[in-house]
Amino acid sequence: MAAAKTSNDLALALKACRRSFVSVGGFSMCINLLMLVPPLYMLQVYDRVITTRSVDTLIMLTLIVMFLFVVMGGLELVRSRILVRTGNRLETLTNTRIYRAMFRRSLLRSGQQTAQPLNDLTTLRQFLTGNGLFAFFDAPWIPIYIGVLFLFNVWFGVFAVVAGLVLLALALANERATRRLLAEAGNEHIQAQELANSNLRNAEVLHAMGMVPGIQARWAQRHHDYLVRQSQASDRSGTLANLSKVLRLAFQSLILGLGAWLVLQGSITPGMMIAGSILMGRALAPIDQMIGAWKGFVSARSAHQRLTTLLDEVPADRERMSLPAPQGDIRVEGVSAAPPGVRLPTLRGINFTLARGEQVGIIGPSASGKSTLARVLLGIWPTQMGTVRLDGVDVAQWPREELGPYIGYLPQDIELFDGTISDNIARLGDVDAEKVVEAARLAGVHEMILQQPQGYDTVIASGGGALSGGQRQRIGLARALYGRPVTVVLDEPNANLDDSGERALIQTLARLRQMKTTVFVISHRPATLKAVDKLLVMKEGQVGAFGPRDQVVAHLQSQKPSTVRPMTSPAPEAPDNQTAAVGNQ
Repeated sequence: MAAAKTSNDLALALKACRRSFVSVGGFSMCINLLMLVPPLYMLQVYDRVITTRSVDTLIMLTLIVMFLFVVMGGLELVRSRILVRTGNRLETLTNTRIYRAMFRRSLLRSGQQTAQPLNDLTTLRQFLTGNGLFAFFDAPWIPIYIGVLFLFNVWFGVFAVVAGLVLLALALANERATRRLLAEAGNEHIQAQELANSNLRNAEVLHAMGMVPGIQARWAQRHHDYLVRQSQASDRSGTLANLSKVLRLAFQSLILGLGAWLVLQGSITPGMMIAGSILMGRALAPIDQMIGAWKGFVSARSAHQRLTTLLDEVPADRERMSLPAPQGDIRVEGVSAAPPGVRLPTLRGINFTLARGEQVGIIGPSASGKSTLARVLLGIWPTQMGTVRLDGVDVAQWPREELGPYIGYLPQDIELFDGTISDNIARLGDVDAEKVVEAARLAGVHEMILQQPQGYDTVIASGGGALSGGQRQRIGLARALYGRPVTVVLDEPNANLDDSGERALIQTLARLRQMKTTVFVISHRPATLKAVDKLLVMKEGQVGAFGPRDQVVAHLQSQKPSTVRPMTSPAPEAPDNQTAAVGNQ
């Protein structure tokens, strides 16, 4: 039931715009009725004005026709503006939902960090507001024009039906000839764009190690595949579109010949001959326009399918009852979890409890599951089995917008955002100057920020700009501590810090203990781990040891005295195949 509901999210937005599309259909009806004015004017000029030689009749007919043309132009203008505003309304109704679904999918599925859904929404909106859509509104009027031709003469009607069927066959052939190629070209284009974006995010590494030619060759291959398929589709579509245009002009000329023959036979008047040619062109024009707009239609259809798939895969967050502010008690119950897209669990049977205000250091070798545990604790990645509870409530059940202010997170890879330093510390929300300064002081970064050109108002780029790695990390720590969160997870918080920065971090941990903040610290530096209350040793995705820091250290040293160094000794190089060494990561 939930899937069926979410699959209609985009359809519901289109349904909300239905009245606007109905209005456009009404305007199209009036416009198409007014399209009968030129042939009727021609009919009256040839059959009435010329035969009666009445100048007054010509003047009155001309004035009436010009007035109707002005009305038709006004209707065309209003129709176009309605579609533009309808497209804007559609995007307004769906962009937030699509953005959240796109964001959520990037968390749940590896390799899906792309903004393509927003491009798809733009493609859909542009088609719905473009001239290509008018052909679909005008197409239902083709039988009306053909019916008028039957009223002139049955042979006119038969000829128009045959011509319409020929052009319709070309339109269907265009669909069958280009559908697969356009879909493949679209996929190749998306992949090429994603590869280019990924390359730009790693421009420094690629440039430093001379990898640009190799990565450029990979991009060029994908782009070449896109161009090949796009060219093949365009060639086929162009051939059929040109053939359709030529046939339409030929049919308009041939109906003149047919009309002349019928005039000679005395079946119709000369005015009917000219009016029939104009009506024929008007009847075939929508089919010709649809062939020309088919590429845009296919792109819009593919975009709609991708958006529907996205909204199917990522259901909308249902409204949840607000819960009391958490205090920071953590209980992990039989948790098994893995990164998104991975079936084999990285964590298996994790159990531990942490009271409010306790600080635990998480250690272990590489690939032991430390960072996975951090993401599961924060509710970023879902569990396969078991539950992570904050104050007894499953973190997955907390409304994220309400839980977020009570959570602090410092990941290994620090990402700052376009804006000022204060914007970044305030988590891009409304800047509370007192809270920003408090968080900066708590992180020991207040003095460093004041030394920047504009202090807290210094504008930084998403990559951090001129800030060093250590400065970005300390600002990221201030962001994690903004608003006094009750639970803080620090993943390698001292990876880029010098000695003074590490001393400031230790002071920060001491202040957090005084504030009764529950803290998880993933680190391999002994100086940092000396500040924690407990140690959690990860070993191949399981808890190797957990308890008070000194007891765990003594236990590890008694198990492997040859490889485990005391916590007060310098950090050694990581030995091979050691899973419990405190100095390892």
